[in-house]
Amino acid sequence: MSNVVRLISASKSDFEKMTPMELKESIFKSEGRVIMGQHLLFASEGLVRGVTNSEVMFAFGADMVLLNTIDLDNMENNRGLQGLSYQELKERCGQRPIGVYLGCPKAGSEDGGKKALYRREGMVCTPEHVQKCVDMGVDFVILGGNPGSGTSISDVIACTRWVKEKYGDQLFVWAGKWEDGINEKVLGDPLATYDAKDVIRQLIDAGADCIDLPAPGSRHGISVHMIQNLVQYVHTYKPGTLAMTFLNSSVEGADPDTIRLVALMMKETGADIHAIGDGGFSGCTSPENVHQLSVSIKGRPYTYFRMASWNK
Repeated sequence: MSNVVRLISASKSDFEKMTPMELKESIFKSEGRVIMGQHLLFASEGLVRGVTNSEVMFAFGADMVLLNTIDLDNMENNRGLQGLSYQELKERCGQRPIGVYLGCPKAGSEDGGKKALYRREGMVCTPEHVQKCVDMGVDFVILGGNPGSGTSISDVIACTRWVKEKYGDQLFVWAGKWEDGINEKVLGDPLATYDAKDVIRQLIDAGADCIDLPAPGSRHGISVHMIQNLVQYVHTYKPGTLAMTFLNSSVEGADPDTIRLVALMMKETGADIHAIGDGGFSGCTSPENVHQLSVSIKGRPYTYFRMASWNK
């Protein structure tokens, strides 16, 4: 193992030097204490005038941020970036890790013909969009599917395979299913008609560096035991593969006491990364909930370090 610093102890000077695979190792070394916030770009300019939601979430304890609904065809169409390029956003955030969510739906698929709230075409996992992510220096990409996008598990597996075959360790790729595309159950749902471990095996064999799972306590029917069992399979099937739990399904908009309770369940799963969704106000959850998740998972000292060390 290299001398890469663990993510929860890393600051700007460390992040500037990390390759995608060193970032993966940095997360692994953090022993299940990495916090990720999600920033919805189409909904609004943000919670606070003059700063982006990404900056706010980092200021409240997030170690990483995921950009959702990004329009890679027209970067000016991303209201939440407030006119910034990806590189400019990274600089404003002290070079802390920022990833991009790419959807994997079949062409033309959508939920019941409803009018889309954003340009789905701009965030689809296509060769052009993945290359743009590489050119921009994106820290990681998550392959999945927003609700109503028509994304199936087989679509995510197929995208994972061709992306990793083409780019290998140039891209840090996360993949899985923590939210409903249309009618297919999420990984870990006891009512799913597929074998979750077989899906995880296929994703890892396709090259996924991190497997994404729903958080117990946030999505109905998902228990700690189910997700814990899948996380253990991820960690043993191919040692070094990471696992993420995602607190979403609108529960990210609950009160901090609820976030604290869910966070402790997430911790019990043994996952490496704990994420909180964007279903709140103005394109992210409340900063207080990001802070609560961070304090519950990694304690006040590491939370305060992340809040205060942005420019070291």
